[in-house]
Amino acid sequence: MSQNLVSLQLSNEQLAQAEQGLAALEQAFAGLVSLTVGERRRLAKMGEKSEVFCRQALRVLAQNPHIVPESLGLAEAQADLLALDQIGPLLDRLQRLAERGRDTEMALGADVMNAALEGYGLLKVSGRQQGLDGLRKELSTRWARGRRGEPVPGGEGAATAAVEAGATTVVEG
Repeated sequence: MSQNLVSLQLSNEQLAQAEQGLAALEQAFAGLVSLTVGERRRLAKMGEKSEVFCRQALRVLAQNPHIVPESLGLAEAQADLLALDQIGPLLDRLQRLAERGRDTEMALGADVMNAALEGYGLLKVSGRQQGLDGLRKELSTRWARGRRGEPVPGGEGAATAAVEAGATTVVEG
């Protein structure tokens, strides 16, 4: 029995709407930065535990401006904290949407892979009588042996056994 984890049909209108929405997001967030791996490593990071400290320190400094040199950039730090508070909920929503997108992409691929494996199994069983043996052999290159003669994980034998056993999921190597 074929699996169908998700059925999704996107109209041209929906795709255009998504493109417009993404363009609007990119424009709205034009001020976002990209850091290199080295820059990320060197930064002092404000994690969950440090956030309370940072907020309290900025509050105390704002209440005692006579001890704060202008070179500290307190106003800029306060503006950064405000921006952090504003962007956080939006980034959380984007993250959830991206996770759902990745899960849907995986489910769609799994549905396609399952149907292809079942179809391949049918070609192995009845393809010879239908003159489809050449096409089946062409498809079998997906499970070609590696350089050292070792079968690729999840190769033809594993796929055929999985299809014959009625498996709905085959882990790709």
